[in-house]
Amino acid sequence: MDAKLQSLQDAIVGGNIPQLVMNAVAHAIDLRSSDIHIEPLKNTVQLRFRIDGVLRQIVEYPPNIHPAVVSRIKIMSNLKIDEQRIPQDGRAQVTTADGRELDLRVSTLPTVNGEKIVMRIQDQSRKIPTLEELGLEGNALQKVLDSLELPNGIILTTGPTGSGKTTTLYAGMTILNKPDVNILTIEDPVEIQMDGLNQSQVHPDIDYTFAYGLRTALRQDPDIIMVGEIRDRETVDVAIEASLTGHLVLSTIHTNSAVETLTRILNMGVPPFLLTATINAIIAQRLVRKLCDCKQPIQLDPQTMELVKNALAKLNPDEPVDQAKIQALQFFGPKEGGCEKCNGIGYFGRIGLFEVMKMSNELRSMILKNGTSMEIQAAAMKTGMVTLEQAGILKALGGMTSLEEVYSVARPDIS
Repeated sequence: MDAKLQSLQDAIVGGNIPQLVMNAVAHAIDLRSSDIHIEPLKNTVQLRFRIDGVLRQIVEYPPNIHPAVVSRIKIMSNLKIDEQRIPQDGRAQVTTADGRELDLRVSTLPTVNGEKIVMRIQDQSRKIPTLEELGLEGNALQKVLDSLELPNGIILTTGPTGSGKTTTLYAGMTILNKPDVNILTIEDPVEIQMDGLNQSQVHPDIDYTFAYGLRTALRQDPDIIMVGEIRDRETVDVAIEASLTGHLVLSTIHTNSAVETLTRILNMGVPPFLLTATINAIIAQRLVRKLCDCKQPIQLDPQTMELVKNALAKLNPDEPVDQAKIQALQFFGPKEGGCEKCNGIGYFGRIGLFEVMKMSNELRSMILKNGTSMEIQAAAMKTGMVTLEQAGILKALGGMTSLEEVYSVARPDIS
């Protein structure tokens, strides 16, 4: 058994609460977790870690020590110990035994069995990956690099919560971060601290919102502005105004695909001519688990094979792909029982799937003519856009992930 897990269990048996909390955090970091869940059930309290996007049960402890655990975490994150009826949010800074500085975002929620706690782990010393390391490749990578070189306009990343949107924007800003430009970020909260950037955190309770922050940023003589998220019409209006006055604006938005982002912005009431004049590129992304080295070749069922062939047939002829792999159509899956490296899961780490839609004149005229989502999607694919499904299939052909993972995040194109 793992030494950190053993010491966590020893702390539970000995009732050593500070040790229990610190060992739980240390063990979570060792397992590369993003979140720690402490959940009171009827007769026990379970501790679960989210590893590579999936929750895994770690240990349980008796309910009689749960109030002390909650109080300990609340003290660490400056929350009210005596307030148990309403949810609370806070943050704690922790330095692990091996000297790593971590930021914990703590959220409590009253449940029928007691307070549930979720701690999101943010590693301050984490290195920002490059766009290539994130999983961008081929024409999609080139389109993102071209968009970052433009002097003004808007670049949007889209996808569900926890799909790595902010990390992609930071990877882009690493390329842009030079001594001769002024980069301002307005975030909620500031997730990664980076030298050379002016980073500001919004406080909606005192009316310091994204829109207000963005307006203020324009008076700070910026070249590049990153806004954490476009949530409303006001923020999108200021972002458009900023890009029209010669700034490069990077932001995130919550939609399912690149084309749906256009529809969402138009539904916010933005006139189509402003949309086409300002958007440089939209990057839709998802994270899938990477197969561990112990992966095995698998046979596909006829139905999945049909989906794969249909998607590959629509791939743009200009996309640089390994024709031999496309001919072979050999896919891989996780080994039953895994190995020591992946803790018996069969997957280790995650990689991104990207769908990059770069604005072109053909797309502009289609948007101005109020084209349907289907028409815009077809036009984007004609100009070289690789869909999430296609990007996933290419990654699966390269043995990086399984088709099961791909189809858990990407919708098959059955038209």
